[in-house]
Amino acid sequence: MSLQLYDTSVRAVREFVPVEPGRASIYLCGATVQAPPHIGHIRSGVNFDVLRRWMIRSGYEVTFCRNVTDIDDKIIRVAAAEKVPWFAVAERNQRAFTWAYEVLGCLPPTVEPRATGHVPEMIELMDRLIAAGHAYASGGDVYFDVMSYADRYGSLSNQKLQNMRAAGDTETDSCKRDPRDFALWKGEKPGEPTWPTPWGRGRPGWHLECSAMATKYLGATFDIHGGGVDLIFPHHENELTQSQAAGDGFARYWMHNGMLKIGAEKMSKSLGNSLLVPEVTKKVRPVELRYYLAAPHYRSSIEYSEEALFEAASAYQRIEGFVTRAAEVIHDVDAHAPLPQAFSDALDDDLGTPQALAVVHEVVREGNVALAQGNKEQVARLLAETQNMLDVLGLDPRSEQWRSSGGETGMRATVDALVTVALEQRQAARARKDFSAADSIRDQLSHAGIHVEDTPQGPRWELSR
Repeated sequence: MSLQLYDTSVRAVREFVPVEPGRASIYLCGATVQAPPHIGHIRSGVNFDVLRRWMIRSGYEVTFCRNVTDIDDKIIRVAAAEKVPWFAVAERNQRAFTWAYEVLGCLPPTVEPRATGHVPEMIELMDRLIAAGHAYASGGDVYFDVMSYADRYGSLSNQKLQNMRAAGDTETDSCKRDPRDFALWKGEKPGEPTWPTPWGRGRPGWHLECSAMATKYLGATFDIHGGGVDLIFPHHENELTQSQAAGDGFARYWMHNGMLKIGAEKMSKSLGNSLLVPEVTKKVRPVELRYYLAAPHYRSSIEYSEEALFEAASAYQRIEGFVTRAAEVIHDVDAHAPLPQAFSDALDDDLGTPQALAVVHEVVREGNVALAQGNKEQVARLLAETQNMLDVLGLDPRSEQWRSSGGETGMRATVDALVTVALEQRQAARARKDFSAADSIRDQLSHAGIHVEDTPQGPRWELSR
């Protein structure tokens, strides 16, 4: 089975055929850095990280571009409210996003362009649009003329032009030919950052930024454009329109992940303060949060609840438990062992992570039986399959990422050393048949949040859940 992906532009699943054989190019709309990220923001990062990992495993050389929108109306408003420079707000929050992506195990992007670093490319794109009769300068602004592209505008979002509302990207429509025209460039205003252009000083519009960055790094025609479903209109619709009107093929596939919701409401800043990534990773480990975000199908919405979060953490711990116990018996794991066909088929079918994880759990159940029976050959095969599947999903508990998760390597080493001393004392007490002292040491460790399990290979410990 070849890789099949749901393409929003045709509203159907279709076979992935790259622009260039053996290579895949992905542009993901990244953060608009006016605030630190909640887990709804980071979901797309996790979903597209799984896609990227699966493409790499499938033999593609992947170029992954994830942008940063470091100037827009929201950033300017936050900076004004805080009485700090706009770039200070952008820098602070970009670092928060970078930390969140890293702590949840997302591979670093091939390139992570900032909007403000690509004004020359934006000016060039506007030049092309004006020359082609699809854009115009007015009152210091530059607008895209939607009526000049009326036969195709709305194709991505499946909307009719006559049913669209006015573009809400300027304070007034007085400079527009049509209220639905959207801003490519916004003229200079007091207190706002500006850049020089042939049409006057100003700053870029949001939609223009992504078109310029995507084509600079991935080419005029590239494979996949991704983002949240809330970006389909107007952002992605406008990107597609202005890029194709300028003569670029732009993205061949459009992929959109579902939203994270609380009750019936879309995840918002006001709801999300308690769900900022640093706050949620106090409730569960980062790897468990990644499992929670990756387990549902990427196109489905997630109804957040702590109960569901903890259930996901428990599910991951069952997988982790098998891997940990099996690794004590099998020391050399075949990193090139073939993946179960059902797992590969699930991911090839529009990145079906629920079905893929069902395969993982089935293999883990078989592995636990093999462990109980002492069948080392079977344990070795099933452990290799499990770890290789988890590697594709970014969830292998034995990977360097999760062994040093959250920058706690030094603390873990210190705790490990202290617990090892206590366990050696406990073993010495048991050897001299002083079981009261041995039990007392175990109880003290338990009160300190250390769970001890006696195994045929000796005592093993972990932090209590």
